[in-house]
Amino acid sequence: MPRPGDLGARRLSSDSETRASNDHHDALRLWLRLLATSNLVESRVRQGLQRQFGTTLPRFDLMAQLERSPEGLKMGELSRRMMVTGGNVTGIADGLEREGLISRLGDPVDRRALRVRLTPAGRKAFRAMAEAHERWIIEAFGALDRTQLARLGELLGQVKAHVVAAREAEK
Repeated sequence: MPRPGDLGARRLSSDSETRASNDHHDALRLWLRLLATSNLVESRVRQGLQRQFGTTLPRFDLMAQLERSPEGLKMGELSRRMMVTGGNVTGIADGLEREGLISRLGDPVDRRALRVRLTPAGRKAFRAMAEAHERWIIEAFGALDRTQLARLGELLGQVKAHVVAAREAEK
C-alpha cells in the first residue's frame, strides 16, 4: 500500500507526474515527479512576480544575469546565458530600458557592440524581487528540514554529475 510521499501514492492534481503508472520504471516516475514539482514551483514564482511586481520571469531572469555582471553584458552573451534567441532578449531589454531599469552602453572593446547593465533603479527593483523570489523558494521547500534539504541536494548533484559525464562521453 503506497504511503504519502511514495512514488506510487495517489496524485492530488493532474500534472506531468500523472503520466506514469506503477508499471513504469522508478527512474521515469521520479523524473516526472521532479518535472511536476519544478513546474509547480516555477508557476508560483511567475504568479508572485506578476502579482507583487507586475513583471515576468524572463524579465527577472535577464535582470538576474545583469546583477551578476555589474560591468554589463553584450546582448549575445545575455541570449546565451538565458538560452533564448537574440530577438527575445531584445524585446525584454527594450521594455526594461523604457522603464529605466537597464541602460545600453557602447562596448569599450568592440565599438559595434552594445553592453546592457542595470541602472541604479534596476538594481534596487531587482533586489526587492530577488528577496521575494528567495522567500517563495524557501516556502516551496518548507516541508523539508535542513538534513532533508542537504540530502536532496546531494542526490540531485549525483544525478547531475552522472548526466554531465554521460554527455561528455558521447562527444
